[in-house]
Amino acid sequence: MEHITLLLGIVIVTALVFDFTNGFHDTANAMATTISTGALKPKTAVAMSAVLNLVGAFLSVEVAKTISGGLINESGITTEVIFAALVGAILWNLLTWLIGLPSSSSHALFGGLIGATLMSVGASGVNGSVVITKVLLPAIAAPIVAGIAAYLATKLTFKLASRTDEKATAKGYRAGQIASAGLVSLAHGTNDAQKTMGVITLALVTGNVLVPGSNPPMWVIVSAGVAIALGTYLGGWRIIRTMGKGLTDLRPPQGFAAQTSAATVILASSHLGFSLSTTQVCSGSVMGAGLGPKGGVVRWSTATRMFVAWGLTLPAAGAIAAAAEFLTGQGTWGVTAVAILLVVGSAVIWLLSRRKPVDHTNVTADDLDAPAGENAGVVSAAVASVSPPPAGVLPHEATHMVTGDIKATLHSPTEASRPAASV
Repeated sequence: MEHITLLLGIVIVTALVFDFTNGFHDTANAMATTISTGALKPKTAVAMSAVLNLVGAFLSVEVAKTISGGLINESGITTEVIFAALVGAILWNLLTWLIGLPSSSSHALFGGLIGATLMSVGASGVNGSVVITKVLLPAIAAPIVAGIAAYLATKLTFKLASRTDEKATAKGYRAGQIASAGLVSLAHGTNDAQKTMGVITLALVTGNVLVPGSNPPMWVIVSAGVAIALGTYLGGWRIIRTMGKGLTDLRPPQGFAAQTSAATVILASSHLGFSLSTTQVCSGSVMGAGLGPKGGVVRWSTATRMFVAWGLTLPAAGAIAAAAEFLTGQGTWGVTAVAILLVVGSAVIWLLSRRKPVDHTNVTADDLDAPAGENAGVVSAAVASVSPPPAGVLPHEATHMVTGDIKATLHSPTEASRPAASV
């Protein structure tokens, strides 16, 4: 510790700030479904998620080693490069949080590292094979795998529960939701907290405090775990609101299937050292669970906006980091300017968020924020109207049943959508 310079200390603090933003940015991954269905109260949910994120940070260091010794070449990389990368990731995280967009904190960090490295030393500083095999391919495959797993799990769950009373099993499924949400939080800690550990370890290597290939020291593991837990406890209420209000309609069995599938994929990837996006995995599993039951609907307009954000995250964070690295390369005044811009930019974003605050008191409140024409009850009824009638029902009877259902839905959307929770 006595060899840590002022600049290296600033980088470590900045990395922990990123870890903090990662925590509140990704709380929705584990808890949006649980909060929206009423399985847990908002503050209870984020407190549980915070504790389990902290525990998960101690379970593995495989992802940290991918970041610190694989994504970029350590030779020729300076501490200023890592500082610029973190600035790009933090500002993109805050911008997407301001508009309530569940983008990937992981890809913001990767984009920042790649953009700053390209500006500093060029393409030779980036390990292209690692970017492809451990970043890009998992980014494509993981949400698809999680979605398919959640779809099949939902199909199986509804088939097994077809002869039981849904009200009688609802309590058990809600308990299962709580357990699976806890598993997602634990998995998140094993994957995302390690990314900050990897960045700090990389900074210590570039500062000649550690030798290349070193594992994160214990104080790095503890500080990264605490930072992400604190961010999680504060709760990214704006993103929880987005994830909890408009992607699809889930009942407790679907929520349980979605969260269990997501946790399985995240834990498996952490074991293999794949640094994937928990946001993409959880979103994919939610969509798969939404399509699982007969007549299931996903709001593809909302999903499309998320897909666009996912695609923009890596290059946008990279562009911000590259600009920051250009300034830091000018010397001490450039580093100071970047630090000031980071503080001022963060303050401006926070002040803008105060114009319409979202917290645990209104995160589940109904208002006019939902996209026009996206009423879940109407969409679900329309899909149900083209489904085959129940066995033994005559065609003219089925027509009257469907017509009556749609009218009831249009006149009483709240009643029609009461069994489901919008996610």
